[in-house]
Amino acid sequence: MSSTMRAVVAQTPGPPDVLQVVQCPIPQPSPGQVRIKVKAFGLNRSEMFTRQGHSGSAVQFPRILGIEAVGIVDTAPGLEDRFPVGATVATALGGMGRAFDGGYAEYTCVPAKQVQIVKTTLPWEVLGALPEMLQTAWGSVIRSLSLRPGDRLLIRGGTSSVGLAAAAIAKKHGAFVASTTRKRERAALLRDHGVDEVWIDDGAIAPQIADTSGQYFDKVLELVGTVTLADSLQCVKKGGIVSMTGILGSKWHLDKINPMELIPSESKLTTYSGTNEQFMRMPLNELVKMVEQETLKVRVGRVFKLKEIAEAHRCMEDNEAEGKIVVVP
Repeated sequence: MSSTMRAVVAQTPGPPDVLQVVQCPIPQPSPGQVRIKVKAFGLNRSEMFTRQGHSGSAVQFPRILGIEAVGIVDTAPGLEDRFPVGATVATALGGMGRAFDGGYAEYTCVPAKQVQIVKTTLPWEVLGALPEMLQTAWGSVIRSLSLRPGDRLLIRGGTSSVGLAAAAIAKKHGAFVASTTRKRERAALLRDHGVDEVWIDDGAIAPQIADTSGQYFDKVLELVGTVTLADSLQCVKKGGIVSMTGILGSKWHLDKINPMELIPSESKLTTYSGTNEQFMRMPLNELVKMVEQETLKVRVGRVFKLKEIAEAHRCMEDNEAEGKIVVVP
């Protein structure tokens, strides 16, 4: 076995071209860690923000980015009974790609407490799309929004990979699901993923509801972020909940906001970002089985090779993937 591997290293923050594929030593697992031979990983906007330098002192460069990975167990010293060599596994969060080197590599070492064994026949490029996407969708819908059968749910940013997964999960839990898209031609895509109602997003959905059905929502999953948050808060019924989970609009902060004006009386605003503990509580194998049976449809966008990582980041930055971007080393 070679002592080196290919990995994507960002020496400094910057544009996509700061991501360079280099040869570096294969990492050695510390006690309590599993070394994974990476077979695929999904790209996430949080990695784009880190690469752009928005993570501040939380990330020290140079760094191998990547908050998730799927692959096979290469070694797990002292943990072989739980993680036999060759077992298919998934990992996400817990400091990957930020506090320590992450999944943009042929091998990664992660704490065993954030590794799930997966039993599946899915191809790597599909499995690689799932860990963080499903964690975010499931955690937002089930934990942050406490979705119940019969709830009316609006997903803002519905054609994103998380938005599509969230729609399928919500339908499985008996909710009425509406989703937004800025492009009318994507309405069919949303309906194909189980969406009951499609709204064309011009930045102001609440006035559209008032002018048409007048039926507001029990819950709103806000994936676009600060640019549509104020309007989303007007889309819920009195006592409704809005969970801000994504920042697809690429704007981090609200400007000169008075919370008493922003949040309607008796409505609730929360957030969801996910942790490795929440990743481990997610019923990953149950959701993977749904993907296998196509009762949960996952839209994989473009699939890149490791050497194409800069192009993959440009694709993500330009919103050109139309699905989850996956890299196969």
